[in-house]
Amino acid sequence: MKPYKNKINRIRTFALSLVFIGFVIMYFGIFFKNHQIIMLIFMVIGVLAILASTIVYAWIGTLSTRAVQIVCPNCGKQTKMLGRVDMCGHCREPLTLDPALEGKEFDESYNRPSRKKETE
Repeated sequence: MKPYKNKINRIRTFALSLVFIGFVIMYFGIFFKNHQIIMLIFMVIGVLAILASTIVYAWIGTLSTRAVQIVCPNCGKQTKMLGRVDMCGHCREPLTLDPALEGKEFDESYNRPSRKKETE
């Protein structure tokens, strides 16, 4: 079985990894102190990765404000849901607000528009 994660948490994890990747790229630039152009290229690429993470954080922040807030039936904690199906951010319980998907096995592909037509 594939391990599923809450969509909001997955995107935030990606943004955080961009920050660390940017720092690692910049540290590689230190090994080229004698070649200033190469060092500058590594530094610029690292800064671009960090700026990309800032953009991803801003995007998921605005997306998170439009997410549906629900109470998980399993753990009773409030969580946010994006799309037709999602996982609880706390206990990883599969969640859906679509009555047509009640009782069906969890599949993230239900969020794709092509899959939406199949279930109707």
